[in-house]
Amino acid sequence: MERLIIYVDGASRGNPGRAGIGVIVYDDKENVLKRIKQYLGKTTNNVAEYVALIYGLQEGLLCQSKYLTIYMDSELVVKQMDGRYRIKNELLKIFSKQVEHLREGFKKVEIKHIGREKNQEADKLANQAIDMSL
Repeated sequence: MERLIIYVDGASRGNPGRAGIGVIVYDDKENVLKRIKQYLGKTTNNVAEYVALIYGLQEGLLCQSKYLTIYMDSELVVKQMDGRYRIKNELLKIFSKQVEHLREGFKKVEIKHIGREKNQEADKLANQAIDMSL
């Protein structure tokens, strides 16, 4: 797939708390190619958001895409990745470096912020992952 659209979300019940991620991969005609839900164990919401972003990038690489548009509702992560916010947490710095490394595998990656109401499917998957851990 030349171009992919990916929606990602991380969720944590408690901060830190039981956490999960949801990822939905679409082709450029908005057909769903893959849905992913993964339980992460106990971690923070910000960690879950970064892990969801990393999964999204990895899926893009597996599909051999050249162009990715990733949508997520974490304004913090989006602004950290585009340099508007500084990253203070050491673990998030490591995740940020991994994101930058994965981005090298593409011609172009756009990471865009959307409202929670536009990310309900990925959020649902993240919460299903948490529910499956019970």
